Amino acid sequence: MKQIEKIASAANFSAINIGRLSELSDYTLQLGPDVKIPGKVFGGTAIGATGAEFSFQMFQPGTETGFLHTHKQHEELYFFLGGTGEFQVDDQIFPVTEGSVVRVAPAGRRSVRNNGTSPLVMLCVQYRSATFTADDAADGVILGEPVKW
Repeated sequence: MKQIEKIASAANFSAINIGRLSELSDYTLQLGPDVKIPGKVFGGTAIGATGAEFSFQMFQPGTETGFLHTHKQHEELYFFLGGTGEFQVDDQIFPVTEGSVVRVAPAGRRSVRNNGTSPLVMLCVQYRSATFTADDAADGVILGEPVKW
């Protein structure tokens, strides 16, 4: 099974490499003794994220999540990076393709499937719902010092 590569870290950052998106199928997420999800890898713990979780997943043609799920407190953003498929939230089914982004509230019953002919690649970011405020949008500070390449 493929492993995440740690690139660098210091007091204020950490960096990892998941590898080529075309090789996501080399990962398998083990959720329990009988539950294995091929082509999925979580990265939040590996990078030391403290406010969100993320995962990359590849669905081969003709495959799907296989279940509906919700969250107790977490909203999710799904970024589709390649391929075509369908997304289901509650009772609505709609197409997704490279460049599609889907936001799902915690209570949304969601699932994904690849009904295309090439791998469907997605990045999912999960975070606590209803926590981002107008003050957060202005949180960045541009520093008056040169970048040192």
